[in-house]
Amino acid sequence: METVRIALMGGGTVGSAFAELLPLHRMRFEALGLEVELAKVLVRDPSKSRPGIPSRLLTDNPAGFLDDVDVLVEVAGGTTLAGDVVLQALERGLPVVTANKALLAERWDELRPHAEEGNLYYEASVMAGTPILGALQSLWGNQTLEVHGIVNGTCSYLIRRMEEGATYEEAFQEANKLGYLEADPNLDVGGIDSAHKITVLGRLTVDPGLSWEKVLRRTRGIQHLTPQMLRQARAEGYAIKLVASLYPEQGQWVAAVRPVRLPESHPLVTMGSGRNAMIYKGDPVGPLVFAGAGAGGGVTASAVLGDLYRALLGTPGHLPIPAAVPVPAQAIERLEEV
Repeated sequence: METVRIALMGGGTVGSAFAELLPLHRMRFEALGLEVELAKVLVRDPSKSRPGIPSRLLTDNPAGFLDDVDVLVEVAGGTTLAGDVVLQALERGLPVVTANKALLAERWDELRPHAEEGNLYYEASVMAGTPILGALQSLWGNQTLEVHGIVNGTCSYLIRRMEEGATYEEAFQEANKLGYLEADPNLDVGGIDSAHKITVLGRLTVDPGLSWEKVLRRTRGIQHLTPQMLRQARAEGYAIKLVASLYPEQGQWVAAVRPVRLPESHPLVTMGSGRNAMIYKGDPVGPLVFAGAGAGGGVTASAVLGDLYRALLGTPGHLPIPAAVPVPAQAIERLEEV
């Protein structure tokens, strides 16, 4: 029986859920001839109790963290220390499983060569446990026409509460108490989280060199929305949603995030109520709709664990599309921005 030692970076909601799931799969790993064990856990505060993680495994010292391990699982988030540790692991030839969409979006130039070698696994970075990255990779045989998605549950919650009559400030405070907001709330309400995710998707489907800075310039959040605007849209048969999109414009691929008005019958409205949803349009496959849970510790950890299986089986990670695909003449669906 071969032993595989896992280094886990991040012991928060997702990290703890991953640590609790891992022993439940012991028999499945043994069927592969493997004994998988959690060897080390890098956290900010090792004195804090964390479900499923023995305190003896906790450390706040990154020095030597990658010694004597076989795989790095990174769910800490951020682009500085997490990015440095991920790159160190990849340079050592260790496979890396990550849920860190900000890191993937903002430090792609450093990560791209490793992703192209198949050593980087990141299904959980977009739509958590809903396997959108694997699905989009399987669609490379199509001409991509456009992609539209609701990929931030916090903004969907805030919009729904304002439709129900809460002010933006009231909805914001509710979301904060429920633990829905990022440590920096602007990542959610400013559209940055969605921008990170559509950047990851864009590099996987249409252009491996899609620029994060250009996506950021086309990103708007929901801070300007009011209950009156939302209720008026509903009275007219529309819903306002924060949508991340990939579409052709003037001969190039564009990625953008902004609030838009959608008919109440639109799949993103009907399928995206209370969960993430995405529409892919391609030729010849036509429109495809994906929907499912896009957040939560257990949901995200399930995708991380799925990627761990792929790494242990020797299946390559998520490869960016080899080269930018042809740009269609024009977008099929031009969404009305709010």
